Amino acid sequence: MKHFIQILVLCIGISMGAGAQTFTQRLQKTVAGQGSVTIHQSDSIDKLVNSAMLTTKSSSTTATTTPTTPKPATPSTPSKTAPNSPSSPTNTTSTTVIPDTVPKMIRNGHKITGYRVQAFAGGNSRKDRQQAEQTRNAIKSHYPNVPVYVHFYSPRWICRVGNYRTYEEAHQMLVSLRDLGFDQATIVKGKITVAY
Repeated sequence: MKHFIQILVLCIGISMGAGAQTFTQRLQKTVAGQGSVTIHQSDSIDKLVNSAMLTTKSSSTTATTTPTTPKPATPSTPSKTAPNSPSSPTNTTSTTVIPDTVPKMIRNGHKITGYRVQAFAGGNSRKDRQQAEQTRNAIKSHYPNVPVYVHFYSPRWICRVGNYRTYEEAHQMLVSLRDLGFDQATIVKGKITVAY
């Protein structure tokens, strides 16, 4: 019982002490041996940062903060300039994003048993996920109208191509993918999505 009362008194003390300062006041608190923080903000930002309960003490809060006129915003993302212009940032790595021209989910589609061509099967690491996505992008660049799926079927990332009703249709895509260099491509049987 004694421990319960001590914990209760401690919780009440913490909750009363937490309401005594606003968030910005706690940031600006000076501590020996540490740096100091100075905040310049308008009253509207002060009201957004500090909770509604604590903004009733706005007279003490506005005394510690100095409202200033807002500075022009600098964009955090690089500006969209022409790739050959001298003001564009140099990019050491570039990734080509190929938009999906065929939606992955076919509206009013039905699930039936069919075939897909599995072009990649890796592990469960981030590198394997990136390889599966690179495989998808490479296939989409050659076959933009064929649906390509990247999924995580535990414990591995896989990339599968197409929705084929017959084995022969899937075999034609298998031969095409092997000609592109996907030597480990195989045909897998499973649920596919068809429009009718």
